[in-house]
Amino acid sequence: MQYEGVLTKMQTEIGKPIQYYLIFENSFLNVNQLLGKELEISFQGYQCLNCNKKKKIFRQGFCYDCFMGSASAGDWIMKPELSTAHLDIEDRDLVYEKKVQLQPHIVYLALSSEVKVGVTRDSQVPTRWIDQGAVQAIPIVEVPNRYLAGITEVALKNHYSDKTNWQKMLKNEVPVADLIKERASLKYLIPKEVQEYFDVNKNDLYELHYPVLHYPKKVTSLNLDKSPNFSGKLSGIKGQYLIFEDGTVFNVRTFEGYVVKISL
Repeated sequence: MQYEGVLTKMQTEIGKPIQYYLIFENSFLNVNQLLGKELEISFQGYQCLNCNKKKKIFRQGFCYDCFMGSASAGDWIMKPELSTAHLDIEDRDLVYEKKVQLQPHIVYLALSSEVKVGVTRDSQVPTRWIDQGAVQAIPIVEVPNRYLAGITEVALKNHYSDKTNWQKMLKNEVPVADLIKERASLKYLIPKEVQEYFDVNKNDLYELHYPVLHYPKKVTSLNLDKSPNFSGKLSGIKGQYLIFEDGTVFNVRTFEGYVVKISL
């Protein structure tokens, strides 16, 4: 059986374990059902997720021109503190920026390779934490716009990392941590204009369970540009990674916009 199409990040459904789906234009694949089975991934070409042209992917599934010009690839995406829609100031497209920036955002702690701080839209809970491979997560504050979330994250980055060590995450090297206790200590570390949103009694701890048969001791990342054909037995799915029995891992998110053929 074969599936062919443009890669986009796997869609997920919360459960024990989390369910993963690869969505193509005319079909979809429940990836959990492939655990313990052989599959082949073959690189076929490129298709920009923004303009749909068959142009080489530059970053985040976009060709170079779209990445440099699209409102959905502005610097405020990666650096929320640069958001300006609340001031009625345009970066690339104010209508789009208001739509995304002026909605509830969550600042959170997540436990993956270590305790990290991050920002996500309220509508992306718990998807954002699943995509990072977090085993636990807890919201710190919910604020009305992306800017307030961004300045809170900046303040907390003095105390926590904002990055996940993907190798440790995939090997399941997770430290012991008490996120409820960590959260309780943060009120006076966040900016004054955000402290009113901190509820000391709100401790919604999320626990996430991934479909992994066994974790690798060493990991090697699959790069489709260098290895356009790969086959192996799937042993797990965590974050946006496929984990194979030989320790090869494939980050689906990294290769968004790549056209692939998956053979079962």
